[in-house]
Amino acid sequence: MLNLAAQSFNTLRSLGLNISTLGPALEALDWRDGAQLWRLTEVHRDSFGLQSSDGPAVQARALPALTQTLHASSENLCVGDWVLTRRNSFGEAWIHARAAPLNTLTRRDPEGRRQVLVSNVDLAVLVMGLDHDFKLARLDRYLVLTHAAGVPALIVLSKADLCADAQAKIAAVRAHLGRSCSSVLDILAVDGNADSARAQLSPWLGLGQTLVLLGSSGAGKSTLSNTLCQAPLQAVGSVREDDSRGRHTTTGRSLKRCLGGACIIDTPGLRSLQLDADVASLKLAFDDVSELATACKFRNCAHQGEPGCAVQGVLSPARLKSFQKLQREAARDQMSHQDRREQLAVRKIWGRIGNAAVRAKRST
Repeated sequence: MLNLAAQSFNTLRSLGLNISTLGPALEALDWRDGAQLWRLTEVHRDSFGLQSSDGPAVQARALPALTQTLHASSENLCVGDWVLTRRNSFGEAWIHARAAPLNTLTRRDPEGRRQVLVSNVDLAVLVMGLDHDFKLARLDRYLVLTHAAGVPALIVLSKADLCADAQAKIAAVRAHLGRSCSSVLDILAVDGNADSARAQLSPWLGLGQTLVLLGSSGAGKSTLSNTLCQAPLQAVGSVREDDSRGRHTTTGRSLKRCLGGACIIDTPGLRSLQLDADVASLKLAFDDVSELATACKFRNCAHQGEPGCAVQGVLSPARLKSFQKLQREAARDQMSHQDRREQLAVRKIWGRIGNAAVRAKRST
């Protein structure tokens, strides 16, 4: 059975432990030789911050065998993981096993490699500022990220105190999403500095819950995190006046506890979010497009002016544009190296044909 006798279950639950869902993954671990369960709260260059029921947080390193095993599966230890540690004869903590996560939020880095952002979360809070940060196309991208991980989303429009008509912005988001049922629980407009923000999010801040705050730099994630935790745990910064872009106040992902009982993972702003999703996953996230497309006249309708299209004119042009752009990205990411070379060769041929046509026109 699990080696939790010497650890406080209530404290572990305050770190987000749900024994009913994580039980099978924990049972599969090797609990011998005094192994203890910890939650990974911070990732550093060569160490990890861990929190458990036995006093303050500790720093630990991962066994090379574990790191190599995860790397072979294109995985890595990340904030939110539940891990087993043992101490050596010098009292140093070493991570020797990771419980299989219930879910992971992943993206692709600029080189196309998979990067795990966080794991074992119950809710993704998508924070978007009611200033220049308000971009519905970016919201669509984040919703694909959360949908691919099977994590429900809560849309929080921050900086409501700076917006003359926050309700109109909420209505704009609802109209944009329209017929979509892609696991959006609610849409809120909040002032991240006010206590009312904590009251608005209280239904999702119960004991055992883990929330992750996602959004661009300067959206107000750190401000909201501080308010929910009722302590200035994270410094906050200003934004540029011309475009409301932040200056990366948060430089690393970290897990904190709020007084409501939930755990909150604050993340750095993602200035570029390359999705780790294929075309099929994308269509599931854009369930409104998929539903309407069944009534299109042509099975391969691209919803770009074809006769008998059942999508155009029903969805907002911005929503459809987001889908088409992300669909192109997903198709490109699935291409093999040879396919990309052939596509580039075709583009060069058409480029030469176009240049020849221009030269011929100029010579006449």
